[in-house]
Amino acid sequence: MIVDQAKYVDGFRRPCGDLSDELEELQNSTDGGFLWIGLKEPEAPEFDLVVAELGLHPLAVEDVRRGRQRAKIERYDDTLFVVLKTLKYVDATSDIETGELMVFLGQRFIVTVRRGDLSPLATTRHQLEEHPELLRLGPVAAFHAVVDSVVDEYRRIDQELANDLEAIEAGVFAGDNSVHSATIYALKREVLEFRRAAVPLARPLSALAAPGSPLGEGEARLLLRDVADHLAQVIDHIESFDRLLTDVLHAHLARVGVSQNEDMRKISAWVAIAAMPTMIAGIYGMNFEHMPELGWKFGYPMALGIMALVCFVLHRLFRKSGWL
Repeated sequence: MIVDQAKYVDGFRRPCGDLSDELEELQNSTDGGFLWIGLKEPEAPEFDLVVAELGLHPLAVEDVRRGRQRAKIERYDDTLFVVLKTLKYVDATSDIETGELMVFLGQRFIVTVRRGDLSPLATTRHQLEEHPELLRLGPVAAFHAVVDSVVDEYRRIDQELANDLEAIEAGVFAGDNSVHSATIYALKREVLEFRRAAVPLARPLSALAAPGSPLGEGEARLLLRDVADHLAQVIDHIESFDRLLTDVLHAHLARVGVSQNEDMRKISAWVAIAAMPTMIAGIYGMNFEHMPELGWKFGYPMALGIMALVCFVLHRLFRKSGWL
């Protein structure tokens, strides 16, 4: 459905009528006005109308219809097609939910197509409308606001993952038994999900922010350069998170292995202690006719005493060696 559509002239919002008529009027003007159409999971008829009115490229339209695209920025004639992965951090489960935001950026229009309930753009639009000086830059200003809101959410998730990683790292090296391999692996999987959303966007966004950008050399390019710097910082953190989680997982497995070895040593020590009385009892329980202690009244206490003495000596030796 069409969530919102408006015309912006001289930095201020105006009502928007027929798209093709409004676009033709804007193209014949010199005031830098543009259209901003916001769609959320559009139905075929309304999306076809927008496509026909604005003349969007068929390949980009096909990507929108299919969905589940890799984060990217592509250029079709004088229109940019951008796929952004929107993310949301769930505090209760420490999971990252993924959505999709696609943007068509033309000289006189910007179309945003959102899938899922993540990263609604109403707040971004309202905040931008409070700064007419930015809206006078044209649709590039709206594009910057959209990308900036997505990357800002990346930065917030970056901090949340850093906190989770710090807690897991402290728990592993403190011997916290509540930290399991599954916990570490789950966080590593979320970091991978984060990486798939952020890393593919870095190179094309840097190209748009670099000199010679198709967006020109104005203020908008400088604003995008700032966003590209923030994204680069996030990606650096993602790479370090991945390496640290691998190291933490290895450390956790090593600690588990050491703990299992200690348990095996204790079990072996107790088995050895129990084996000696069993052996002695087995010998004295054979009841041969010519055993020297059979006719001796202290034979039974002597066997028990030998068992106790052997067990005591073995216990002391194992305690001294650190096995118990």
